[in-house]
Amino acid sequence: MKKIIKEIEEIYDLEIEKIIKIIKNEKFKRILLQFPEGLKQYAQVICNEIEQKTKCNCFIWMGSCFGACDVPLEAKNLKVDLIVQFGHSKWRTKIL
Repeated sequence: MKKIIKEIEEIYDLEIEKIIKIIKNEKFKRILLQFPEGLKQYAQVICNEIEQKTKCNCFIWMGSCFGACDVPLEAKNLKVDLIVQFGHSKWRTKIL
């Protein structure tokens, strides 16, 4: 059974609306979506949702993704405006 975006967001906090707002506000046109292995099964559904709501072109990175520091160097060749990495915890910005 293919899941729809609402069902996926019941399981994962994807922050799709936040991503859509950033893309629209910045007028980004070429977006690279990077997923960890567990979310790759939903990549096309997430891609379709973002494209439909922003009219941008999304590319799905199917290579490895071992964390926020694992930025694909090949993305430079795609000339993307934004890389969105899913499935990672927020970074602390405040030193305790």
